[in-house]
Amino acid sequence: MKRILVPIDFSEQSANAAKVAAKFARKTGSEIYLLHMFELPSDVIDPTNFTSSETGPLKVMYMKKVHEKFEKFKQSEFFEGLTVIESVQFHRTFEGIIDASKQHEIDLIIMGSHGASGLEEFFIGSNTEKVVRNSEIPVLVIKDNNEDFEVKDVVFASDFTKENKKTFDKLLDFVSIFEAKVHLVKINTPYNFETTRESNYTMEAFIKEYDLKDYTINIYNDSSIERGILNFSNEIDADVIALNTHGRSGLSHLFNGSITEDLTNHSLKPVITFKI
Repeated sequence: MKRILVPIDFSEQSANAAKVAAKFARKTGSEIYLLHMFELPSDVIDPTNFTSSETGPLKVMYMKKVHEKFEKFKQSEFFEGLTVIESVQFHRTFEGIIDASKQHEIDLIIMGSHGASGLEEFFIGSNTEKVVRNSEIPVLVIKDNNEDFEVKDVVFASDFTKENKKTFDKLLDFVSIFEAKVHLVKINTPYNFETTRESNYTMEAFIKEYDLKDYTINIYNDSSIERGILNFSNEIDADVIALNTHGRSGLSHLFNGSITEDLTNHSLKPVITFKI
């Protein structure tokens, strides 16, 4: 891991994400890219109009204020000794984050959210969901102040088909940073039931190709997949929930509609997603 992107709106939530990014950076020697997006009407964000008499002064004034905020923010104690790079872009939020992650060859995006009360400030609407759903790189969503952020127990919820192996290596890279224990869990629901024997066979076959020493295999019954993931994670006091976001089966639908809101808003635990 070399580069971490943190979208910043100078809210408490984005500061929480930055603190976690600092933890990662210290463990991996990564650079931190702080990105602030400012959405203006399309005629204003047109680069050809940047120096026009109407839009130029507005941009110059805004850029000056944002850079002043960045200078103060970068003086935060948790950044001490780290390489922190700031960027301000006049762009739509979701597209800007995705574009910046490609432009700077980012390895991990860390985003803050308001937790159980919903997404606030910079992450209003579906921006977080869109980034999670479309990012080619892992996205870690942070809910609360994690100044003492540590990862000892990670829940990996999946249907454990071959398709999920495409991203499991990325999860293991994440786990190795903190030398964490992985808890593999298959959620059984009334409408998606599988016997314990079948589930155990599938999960054992999935994991046997990996040299993973510190892990557990779990089958958990609940009324819905999202409720099962949250309840199981709370019961073992997991530090992070890990999920795949795309695919044709299994948990591929987790980040659609109300299920997305349940996992991103109702869980106070950090959630990391990997795109299949």
